[in-house]
Amino acid sequence: MNKEVKNKLIQIVLSAISFIIAVIIERNMNLPMWENLLVFLVPYLIAGYDVLKEAVESILEGEFLGEDFLMTIATVGALAIGFLPNTESQFAEAVFVMLFFKIGELFEEIAEEKSEKAISELMNIRPDYANIEKNGKLKKVKPESIEVGDIIVVKPGERIPLDGIIKDGKSSLNTVALTGESIPRDVNEGDTANSGCINLSSLIKIKVTKIFEESTASKIIDLVENAAENKSQSEKFITKFSKYYTPVVVVTALVLAFIPPIILGNFSIWLTRALTFLVVSCPCALVISVPLTFFGGIGCASKKGILIKGANYIEKLSKVKTVVFDKTGTLTEGVFEVTAVHPEIYDENKLLHLAAHVERYSTHPIALSLKEAYEHEDDDCSVSEIKEYSGNGIKAKVNEDIVYVGNSKMMNEIGIKWKKCKHSGTIVHVAINDEYLGHIVISDRIKEEATETVREIRKNKIGTIMLTGDQENVAKAVAEKIGIDKYYSELLPQDKVSKLEEVISTNKEYTAFVGDGINDAPVLARSDIGIGMGGIGSDAAIEAANVVIMDDKVSKICKAIEISRRTLMIAKENIVFAIGIKILVLILASLGLATMWMAVFADVGVTVIAVINAMRTLYK
Repeated sequence: MNKEVKNKLIQIVLSAISFIIAVIIERNMNLPMWENLLVFLVPYLIAGYDVLKEAVESILEGEFLGEDFLMTIATVGALAIGFLPNTESQFAEAVFVMLFFKIGELFEEIAEEKSEKAISELMNIRPDYANIEKNGKLKKVKPESIEVGDIIVVKPGERIPLDGIIKDGKSSLNTVALTGESIPRDVNEGDTANSGCINLSSLIKIKVTKIFEESTASKIIDLVENAAENKSQSEKFITKFSKYYTPVVVVTALVLAFIPPIILGNFSIWLTRALTFLVVSCPCALVISVPLTFFGGIGCASKKGILIKGANYIEKLSKVKTVVFDKTGTLTEGVFEVTAVHPEIYDENKLLHLAAHVERYSTHPIALSLKEAYEHEDDDCSVSEIKEYSGNGIKAKVNEDIVYVGNSKMMNEIGIKWKKCKHSGTIVHVAINDEYLGHIVISDRIKEEATETVREIRKNKIGTIMLTGDQENVAKAVAEKIGIDKYYSELLPQDKVSKLEEVISTNKEYTAFVGDGINDAPVLARSDIGIGMGGIGSDAAIEAANVVIMDDKVSKICKAIEISRRTLMIAKENIVFAIGIKILVLILASLGLATMWMAVFADVGVTVIAVINAMRTLYK
């Protein structure tokens, strides 16, 4: 419980005790009205001194339509109305309105505190210092002063201050603040270490690869802090609604107070109705609960390792009707391995030998799997004149021969007759000079949770599509195994953007794209809502995506959609409930059928209920 909540609680308790004493005095001592007023002013001022202060300040600033001003006018009017002829005092009602208003503020404070706690782990990932080794001694310095290439030392229990690569030592890292996962991640020399993680077991030395401003922790903190700026349509509606609603009800209250008495008389009766009307009119239930609902949704998602960059993306995500997946690294592990070798002339080893040499300098996952399959790639063969055919393959001179390694399109381009393969996987054809040597089958492992995730998405009546640069047979095999509705294969990076635009224009509904955030950045940016997978260490995911899954668990897409839908549903419940009750009691107040107690419920009571309802977004 923070200091502000404690102060409000003390204020409410003291006001409530003095209010009970005032009611007892009024009922048992038969004091003159002005003395009763003095008795009730004690609990009134204890509960409302800060409201009165805010009201005066708003008047001085030229803002007459704030909730503090409206509450002050209504309660001061209720205190004064008993001195009019033929009227009963409303001292108790005035104090109760102010007291209940403070109770509403208390609930608001508690709800905001809980929402802030939901993302406090993310806010706490900002490091206070970094240990840098100089002249054999450790020195604590500000993380902002560390440069790329510096070696920092992280002791057990300390938070990693900057992104880097482990140069010495091995340990376990607590990544819960980034990924939402409680299981520690084991790291060794050569592994990446991201800022914000906590070193659990052993001292490690890290070579810094990013300055503080570009580190994972800094980017995440910036995203969370700025999430409130991206308002949803519901929040924009409430802002616009309040802009017109409040002036209208204030003018209506003034008309109600002064026009009917001129015609019908009984000024005190109409003034009472106008004051009741004012109490009801405060739009705080909407202004407080709806933004709080979306903030709670963002906090709930962040606890589970899902970063949603703003309330507008919660709204879009809740209305998604099609999810488009990248394949490699999203639905599959992105871990390629040679599963079959089919030579035509040479033996299997010779075929792998030539393929590995040609792919020697490539960092593509398929090239890495070929080099891993051939263990003796560092022999005395000379490799030169390397030329890459984008999306199709590589040509190189190995000793005195020209060797081609690539897909069927490349074979067609160079006029080599190739053979089909019945195996499922990526087929890499190999040719030397003008002769076809055979092909190698490379397969990617499907993620364990991919099939269940796609099934869950389809269960929610959301269509699924897969885009991949792989060949038709590979794409078909993966799509059928996972249960994808449609797939498009053999796409170059620019083709993925075109195909996504085609899907968006055809569906005319919200479309989400899920990718690994590196080579898929253009597609993530083009989609209605981009979901970046494997956010740890991926700048492209954090920058291009609207939603970032802070680990590579595709199953969290379902959780993100579920949280978004629930958040939007709760926001709509609050809007309908608050507006419905207010309109009903405003009509009753104008007809003289609403008491001040009903007005209190329509304002503060509805606010408390809406705030409690909004807090449900934190727990899912």
